[in-house]
Amino acid sequence: MTVSGVSGRTTDKYALGEGMCPHRQVLEHVTSRWGVLVLIELLERPYRFSELRRAIGRVTEKMLTQTLQTLERDGLVDRDAKPVIPPRVDYSLTELGREAAEQVRELALWTERRMAQVQRSRKAYDARRSGS
Repeated sequence: MTVSGVSGRTTDKYALGEGMCPHRQVLEHVTSRWGVLVLIELLERPYRFSELRRAIGRVTEKMLTQTLQTLERDGLVDRDAKPVIPPRVDYSLTELGREAAEQVRELALWTERRMAQVQRSRKAYDARRSGS
């Protein structure tokens, strides 16, 4: 699959199905388990690390650190370290990150609206598979 714009033209020479395709890498970062939650949470306001960890819940320090670093590297999250004691680091979305987060939030809202339908489909599928 290639990434196409409104005109139907491919945006560049990479295809999403290619293993090391840059599009695919960014898509994986944005839609990862913790990436989605970080982006949606940061839509509300900037957070300090510990606040963000509490807001997301069930994420380890290591995973949150890795997720933030990955999103920062992709240009989606800004890390603002203040030279104070104790150290203060705030995380916020860049303009690019805000755009991505809004798209991810729409997908999350879609899943909420359609969850009942998904559950019915799962139940029907499981019944067919079990022979009931």
